[in-house]
Amino acid sequence: MFQPEVKTSPARTAFGLMELIFHATVRNVRKTHGNAVIGLLLNIVQTVLLVAVFFVLFDLLGMRSSAIRGDYLLYVMSGIFMYITHIKAMGAVFSSEGPTSPMMKHSPMNTIVAITAAALGSLYIQVLSAAVVLFIYHAAFTPITFHEPVGMMGMFLLSWASGVAIGMMFLAAKPWAPDLVGIVQQIYQRANMIASGKMFVANMMPGYILAMFDWNPLFHTIDQGRGYIFLNYNPHFSSGTYPLYVTLACLMIGLMGEFYTRKHASASWGAKR
Repeated sequence: MFQPEVKTSPARTAFGLMELIFHATVRNVRKTHGNAVIGLLLNIVQTVLLVAVFFVLFDLLGMRSSAIRGDYLLYVMSGIFMYITHIKAMGAVFSSEGPTSPMMKHSPMNTIVAITAAALGSLYIQVLSAAVVLFIYHAAFTPITFHEPVGMMGMFLLSWASGVAIGMMFLAAKPWAPDLVGIVQQIYQRANMIASGKMFVANMMPGYILAMFDWNPLFHTIDQGRGYIFLNYNPHFSSGTYPLYVTLACLMIGLMGEFYTRKHASASWGAKR
């Protein structure tokens, strides 16, 4: 009944929000597995298996000649890491808790915090997994260097941000047509196995094929990222600003859609999922 009066200020509110996001992110990371170390190891194993599958596939199909001059396995990993980061970020945001979740009954919690926590949790896992895999390859097999590591990290983060923005659009539309939106999300995820362009180099693709990939922001971030990783590759047919504009546009559409959806939240939505 008697509570001390606490004066709020913009700084106190900001720190309180960051603390809430931190705890929600930790909860989101621990949600996949009770043991955080095992959860990280499972993600590393998944990444290594995907790299191994594409490495063998490239070798069997004779696609090594179309790779960039330099470390071939690093060429494969550059595409795989950005692809997984994009897809995992989109899936994490799409699966985040909505306005009818029981967690939203706690007063400090809201959907923006849940979305931010899901996005940051996905980024944390992917950065840690990529760092561990690259360190093991560097220390145990062959030393690797990046031509421009800052630019490479920028494209990696842009791959993540574009996945978050597209996931927000799917999340905003999910309560209105959960089955249809779920199918579209799965189609987009599967299509990016090829449409991301991680198996190709844009400079070596014919124009009529390049037009089939040019719409995808992930295609641009992977190609630009390889330009920052390898000294001998200068991307001419991709852009670093295009995925940034697409990310900002999708993020604004997703935020507006999420705000509209939250205003029309219904308890019956929980039964549809």
